[in-house]
Amino acid sequence: MTLGRGRTLLYGLPALPLAVMGVPMYVFLPGFYGETLGLAAVGTALLVARLWDVVTDPLIGSLGDRLKTRWGRRRPLIAAGLPILLVSAWALFRPPAEVDLVYLLGWGLAAYLGWTLMSLPYTAWGAELTEDYDGRASLTAAREGFMLAGTLLAIAWPTIMGAGRADAETLAGLAWLLVIALPLTVGVTLWRVPEYRLAAHPVGWRAGWALLRHNKPFLRLLLAYVMNGLANGLPASLFTLFVAHVLLAEAWAGPLLLVYFVIGIAALPGWLWLSRRIGKHRTWAISMLWTSAVFIWVPFLGPGDTWAFLLICVLSGVGVAVDMALPAAIQADLVDLDTAAGGGRRTGLYFGIWNMATKLALALAVGIAFPLLEGFGFDATAIDNRDGTLALAMFYGAVPVAFKLLATALMWHFPVDRRMQTATRARVHAVEGKPEPLG
Repeated sequence: MTLGRGRTLLYGLPALPLAVMGVPMYVFLPGFYGETLGLAAVGTALLVARLWDVVTDPLIGSLGDRLKTRWGRRRPLIAAGLPILLVSAWALFRPPAEVDLVYLLGWGLAAYLGWTLMSLPYTAWGAELTEDYDGRASLTAAREGFMLAGTLLAIAWPTIMGAGRADAETLAGLAWLLVIALPLTVGVTLWRVPEYRLAAHPVGWRAGWALLRHNKPFLRLLLAYVMNGLANGLPASLFTLFVAHVLLAEAWAGPLLLVYFVIGIAALPGWLWLSRRIGKHRTWAISMLWTSAVFIWVPFLGPGDTWAFLLICVLSGVGVAVDMALPAAIQADLVDLDTAAGGGRRTGLYFGIWNMATKLALALAVGIAFPLLEGFGFDATAIDNRDGTLALAMFYGAVPVAFKLLATALMWHFPVDRRMQTATRARVHAVEGKPEPLG
């Protein structure tokens, strides 16, 4: 079960248009619909639609684990989710003249259902495409690299369209981009990238839950991932406020993000090289230490320190892609532990829980940051806001470092390394045999 470089890149390709879809859902749509429906109402509707994933993630993950077709377990769900996502994206990005909250909520629920039907089997498929310890890192790196590229494209899209903001024309252009790019990339990937016939033996919920609770490395990784997700979610949610109110350089927000993500993509091959030599968990831990050492200087910045912050964006951007790629590759190794213990190839369920942890971390970051900032006196409309901006700088730069150090402590001596993963894979093969490619 090894893939060449070409198929590895083909597997990662659909992540680009999926990321293009994701940025408007989080960033552009609230402001666009908020102009007519009200920001509070729109925010509530989109939050309800987002919480829908808490129900659909484990259900769709388990469905994929139990599905048996001649085309595999993952590809049929991806194909089923494609038209749902495209139709709902078209409705959200090109709404009629008169819309209400029911329209937004209904199509939002449909969009997130289509998103889960595609993205969850897609990530589980990647975990099953190769059993090789380093090969899994390469696959997740390809996926996350394309995802960063799609994020860059979506962020730059208002400028590309000439509007400079997410207006109706900008969203219509994104709708056309998705209608063209998503079917093409997904179609090529489904055609050219194989899926493997796995000897899945689904277990009951009670026995399966007991196996999951006893998978200590998985629980440890999940906790570290949530801690690191909080560390990443806090600066992500506070970035524009920090640039505008601490640096007093609002116009720099776009270029700073561009530099950050471009550096992340460029640095990814170097991290993969390191992980092949010292292991995935230790490489991820080093990347978190590196980011912490860079980011700890952020609270010392003030008005006019834009060039210093640019340097911090360059240096911290080095770790952004590996921060997403390696944890998912480690997660794939931990599914092997569950399979060897009798779990029956529950990759979809494990990644459903993984997706829920990702969303939980982002939700907690926003839920923690904004109320506490208000409690410390931050007011975005105040002229003299010295105490508030100090609190903003601490929540943006210092608190994330604490969470990253906690995650690093959990991962530095992580028990599942290359040797253990190889031994676990041999145990799985002894029980189930080696996977065979489907058509």
